[in-house]
Amino acid sequence: MRALISVSDKSGVVNFAKELVKLGYEIISTGGTYNKLKEEGIAVIEANEVTKFPECFEGRVKTLNPYIHGGILHRRDKQSHLDQAKELGVEGIDLVCVNLYPFKATIEKTTDFEEIIENIDIGGPAMVRSAAKNFDSVIIVTDVADYDLVLNNLKNNTNTYEFRRDLMIKAYEHTASYDSMIANYMNKRFNNGFGAKQFIVGSKVFDTRYGENPHQKGALYEFESQFSNKFKVIKGEPSFNNMGDISGAARIAASFGTDNAVCIVKHGNPCGFAIKDTLLNSYVEALKCDPVSAFGGVVAVNGVVDKELAEKMNEIFLEVVFAADFTADAVEVFETKKRIKLFSQGTKYLELANDSFDFKRVDGGFVYQEADKVADDEVRNSKLMSKRAASEQEVKDMEIAYKIASLTKSNCVVYVKNSAMVAVGMGMTSRVDASKAALRKAIDMGLDVNGAVLASEAFFPFRDSIDEAQKAGVKCVIEPGGSIRDDEIIEAANEYGMALYFSGIRHFLH
Repeated sequence: MRALISVSDKSGVVNFAKELVKLGYEIISTGGTYNKLKEEGIAVIEANEVTKFPECFEGRVKTLNPYIHGGILHRRDKQSHLDQAKELGVEGIDLVCVNLYPFKATIEKTTDFEEIIENIDIGGPAMVRSAAKNFDSVIIVTDVADYDLVLNNLKNNTNTYEFRRDLMIKAYEHTASYDSMIANYMNKRFNNGFGAKQFIVGSKVFDTRYGENPHQKGALYEFESQFSNKFKVIKGEPSFNNMGDISGAARIAASFGTDNAVCIVKHGNPCGFAIKDTLLNSYVEALKCDPVSAFGGVVAVNGVVDKELAEKMNEIFLEVVFAADFTADAVEVFETKKRIKLFSQGTKYLELANDSFDFKRVDGGFVYQEADKVADDEVRNSKLMSKRAASEQEVKDMEIAYKIASLTKSNCVVYVKNSAMVAVGMGMTSRVDASKAALRKAIDMGLDVNGAVLASEAFFPFRDSIDEAQKAGVKCVIEPGGSIRDDEIIEAANEYGMALYFSGIRHFLH
């Protein structure tokens, strides 16, 4: 039996090779892997002894050879293949262990195109694909984490068809992901990220119990390692819908740096938000906005949940609390609630992945775009359009309202007063309806909107939203501007003595 080992990531490879030798395998290797195994005293055959051809072109050609690929690819269940292999002097290769040149690490550390090109693996993917194609007879290993599993199966005579098939699937996932990364990089470098093909690749983190509904399957995938490194299950099982709500709440709460931000979300939309002197006070104020919707909702906490905050949260039913972290006392408090789910990042404050792109499923495909972001100075740099300027507190409230509006389903408006959201209207077919709905909800909740700041993620097409805001006592408005009736909006603001700012940037979230 022969095993070909050629790996970029050499962790665990020495022990893996030693154990294979004990099992009766001859080891074939190349380059740095060959040198490492030889240094460790392992009997190893250099690839050029098999290929009968020297490594050439500065290492570009090592294993692209019929003695290698014939050894991997010939079928053991066909006598004609066996006869031809014998005739040609091709010896079988029964296990291939390959992981690829570190293309991702290369593009992260340099923009030197020549270096990047040289770190595109050719022989590696070819061997992986060959071994995967012939998985009926050949074991293909692409993941360091599988070394022990492979060895155990070989030692216990459980090298089954199903086992090899699973490794085959993993191998094609490996090469597909690798090629997708290269193609996406080239399109980003030369086509502004919008090439003829777009590849969206994720790695499974876990299965969810089901999808949006019980009859649908679901799972969480990640682009990099956001969830592997920064999603810790403290209590409960995250559902498909939980993950969407957690993302929405965390994106808002984490948008304010190290501030004591708390965001409450229900069905993907914020129903409470506040920034106060403590996380406890932030939660109390956030809850006031809409305690009815908050029941069974998802809370994101930009900080560490302590015992006092946990006790306050425990007064109502919350489905999920997602926080930077929890104290041990806080976790103990939540143990009294069987249905609550607790997840953390194990950090001091919430940290976002800050993906550079965004996409949306449409019938028959998807639309793809650069990710939307609100710049830190976007509000501060907005243009004063009215006679009256905002006070310092109104500026703070504008920043909060504007960010929340930008992360809330359009059409939407957000009212913020003293660093707490007091009303929100979202997902409406008209902006004035969003304004009216928000104000009606505020009245129902007994909240005083007088003196609040109003933010809209897109321009007001008519002055009617300003008229409604004035009735509620709004004194400051921020919106992108850009309507053909902007003059009427400005006139209305001056008529009511409002401060009006145009950001010049629309933030639709459809």
